[in-house]
Amino acid sequence: MTDPQSPAPRRTPLTAVHEDLGATLTDFAGWLMPLRYGSETAEHKAVRTAAGLFDLSHMGELAVTGPAAAQALDYALVGNLSALQPGRARYTMICAADGGVLDDLIVYRLAGEEFLVVANAANASTVYTELTDRASGTQAVVTDRTSDYALIAIQGPNAARILAPLTDAQLGEVKYYAGYRATVAGCRVLLARTGYTGEDGFEIFTRPQDAERVWAALSDAGAADALVPAGLAARDTLRLEAGMPLYGNELGPDVTPFDAGLGRVVKLDKTADFVGRAALAQRAKAAPQRVLVGLAGQSRRVPRHGYDVLWDGVPCGRVTSGSPSPTLGVPIAMAYLEPAAAGQAGRDGAGRLAVDIRGSAEPAALVPLPFYRRPA
Repeated sequence: MTDPQSPAPRRTPLTAVHEDLGATLTDFAGWLMPLRYGSETAEHKAVRTAAGLFDLSHMGELAVTGPAAAQALDYALVGNLSALQPGRARYTMICAADGGVLDDLIVYRLAGEEFLVVANAANASTVYTELTDRASGTQAVVTDRTSDYALIAIQGPNAARILAPLTDAQLGEVKYYAGYRATVAGCRVLLARTGYTGEDGFEIFTRPQDAERVWAALSDAGAADALVPAGLAARDTLRLEAGMPLYGNELGPDVTPFDAGLGRVVKLDKTADFVGRAALAQRAKAAPQRVLVGLAGQSRRVPRHGYDVLWDGVPCGRVTSGSPSPTLGVPIAMAYLEPAAAGQAGRDGAGRLAVDIRGSAEPAALVPLPFYRRPA
């Protein structure tokens, strides 16, 4: 039942387009978002084989500007953002003093003193507050720019071919994790070669009033290349196959980057001090308390978030994300396991590793992450 006291979810600049397309809409992190347009499996497969078009306007965009912008981000985040060159982007995290992850982020350096921090929708307010507090007293200004942007992603092997005639950017020269000011369909945009699907693709930051024009131009240009609109359900199965973490599942305030196998984003060797440094330095030296692994189901039943993982019938971990894999044709999951169980399962897991799915121990196999890599 809907809480009559809760505010109505925010509409993106493309909500009317999704309604016209007959999308199933859902309240996601306070935004009215397309869950699917028809078959989420078909949308998933289109991204793997052709291209998909996503509305990501629920993401939070935070500008950090000023002479001390780079230094403020070095202190606020675990990465070395002052080393980031203009036109490039970096995946990083903001952590609490105890090392727990508050959010994972992508940071774009647009110019020497201008950065754009992209936060998950559910955490945008927290990230804004933390960045503001951590930049206090410096010559850096943090501004919530979420309402100034719509964000459209085109992902899949045909993405560059579809986009190329619509932009003045030379896409062959746009590197992965780069972001440049450009035009798409005659509109000024920030064009980034980033994504959350495991495929090549682009994310296009537009002005809200230009979003429908850009979406329509991409849809028309992609008609001959099997481009389809894709919703949150397909985005989730795509990122799971690609082994990409989701905040609230693989990441959270009780998880450090090292727990999630992402210790590489923590730059303990950078000159600047940063929030969480002492705790993360200690964690980097300690034996792991849990290990993030990939599981492939050996039956048709699907492991889901929160299900117990069993070793010889005894709980040894918990599923963080699980779904049928449209690409692989089997159920897959990511899970945190006790290190000893993960080690044993890697050596001799046949018949001993299982997931408790509603009281039934369903066999599973330990498999490397990611589950899927796009062809070279």
